Amino acid sequence: MSRIKSCFDALRRDKRKALIPYVTAGDPQPDVTVSLMHAMVEAGADIIELGVPFSDPMADGPVIQAACERALKHHVSLRNVLGMVREFRTRNGHTPVVLMGYLNPVEVMGYAEFARAADEAGVDGVLTVDLPPEEAEALVTELRTRHLDTIFLLAPTSSAERIARICAMASGFVYYVSLKGVTGVASIDVSTVATKLQQIRALTDLPIGVGFGIKDAASAAQVAAVADAVVVGSTLVKKVGEFAGQPEKIEKEVVSLLAEMRRAIDAVK
Repeated sequence: MSRIKSCFDALRRDKRKALIPYVTAGDPQPDVTVSLMHAMVEAGADIIELGVPFSDPMADGPVIQAACERALKHHVSLRNVLGMVREFRTRNGHTPVVLMGYLNPVEVMGYAEFARAADEAGVDGVLTVDLPPEEAEALVTELRTRHLDTIFLLAPTSSAERIARICAMASGFVYYVSLKGVTGVASIDVSTVATKLQQIRALTDLPIGVGFGIKDAASAAQVAAVADAVVVGSTLVKKVGEFAGQPEKIEKEVVSLLAEMRRAIDAVK
């Protein structure tokens, strides 16, 4: 059983919702990331989504684009990110880690080599933003060979047919993008999200995580009331950016915000 499935099974038994923070690996410098991952777990993260820096992150707004630029100034590569996961695993063997990124670095490494290296590093799942299900079979096959979960995005515009197709290829959980557009630029309409999640749940038994537009504890709690997981990215990455010149303060700032969200999510009945 994958760590992701085990995590959601345990949360379901405890009647709790998952908190999934996203940070860009290597932002603002490589030596910050692993310690920050551990700090986020201590603050209540159930799963960590680790962004692989990319030069053209088309699904991301200016906050995460800037994070990628900061990381790439230090030449943080996909192999460097896998090394960070490997280091994280020396102290934490239970918290699932999902790599989120774009296809190009994976293609350059090669699907089989990437799946092998990710598995050996301790990665649990992979979300490749710009890989549609119609073109994903080769990568999904390699990842499944290594028992890595394949996570896909669903959008507000996804039809029932497309939801069913994507969910058939997915494992671990599915990620519902709550907004049309890029990360970090709009506020979430929870009633609209709830309606869409009903449609998705009719087509899959997989847990559903909701991301994009979650900015604070209040919006995290609203999403937790209707979803299985709350995915938080831009608002955390913004904190990292604000303190890029004072990296020693980053953990405290991110942990404070994440802990507020954890308390708000756990208060949802």
